[in-house]
Amino acid sequence: MSLNGSRAAADGPAVPLSPGDLVAAARAAVAAGAGGVLVHPRTPCGRESLSPRVVGPVLEALRGAAVPGGGAGAEARAGVRVPVSVLAGVAAEPDPAGRVERVRSWTVLPDRAVVRFAEPGARELAEALLERGVAVDAEVPVGGPAEPLARFLAWPVRDRARVRVLAELASADPGPALELLRRLPPVPVLFFGREAAAWPVLRLAARCGTGARTGVGDVLHLPDGRAARSNAELVAAAVAEREAAAPAEARTGGRARS
Repeated sequence: MSLNGSRAAADGPAVPLSPGDLVAAARAAVAAGAGGVLVHPRTPCGRESLSPRVVGPVLEALRGAAVPGGGAGAEARAGVRVPVSVLAGVAAEPDPAGRVERVRSWTVLPDRAVVRFAEPGARELAEALLERGVAVDAEVPVGGPAEPLARFLAWPVRDRARVRVLAELASADPGPALELLRRLPPVPVLFFGREAAAWPVLRLAARCGTGARTGVGDVLHLPDGRAARSNAELVAAAVAEREAAAPAEARTGGRARS
């Protein structure tokens, strides 16, 4: 679940901004069915940052609130913590070497980090994260330039158990998605789309049996076009959409994976 993405206050009241709002939004989204939390750490003035003085407090705040598992039987899952991810991207640190140095300076580690293979230095950044024990979500666009996927496929990753592919689909055309799945090594895959593509791609993910992502970082409206009031409302809608779109034999009431 993309908790805040690149959104700002101008994007509306559904976007959590303060540390307290981020924690409250994460707890409510997990209770609604989110299986993971992705946060873009920001300075008090709103700039994305990978500084340990920014990343550490955000992670500690989310973990200090326990971010318990939710969904069916939420009370029985109290205290179960879902993975917390951060984006390690150009917006937070433009220099590729600087991103690697930031990761090496972290004093509090996320469970996972998103590395955009469309950005320079992705492979070196991913290696640095794995060396620190942080799982990598390799983000690749699908249906656009071929270089990011080629860069990922050429990466001789030695620790596939801690690597997942985040495939950003521009549309719900199944052709590029199925071609991607055919070409990838045996690693977990999560589909997501942004704005108008978000809900069609989520339904495609259900049909293909991959993970899916939602949250205000990706989309601000519900499937029926109404403005979402919160991340939790988006997650609840995503759970319902996946349940309706999944093949009959796969309808087990599963949680949204991120």
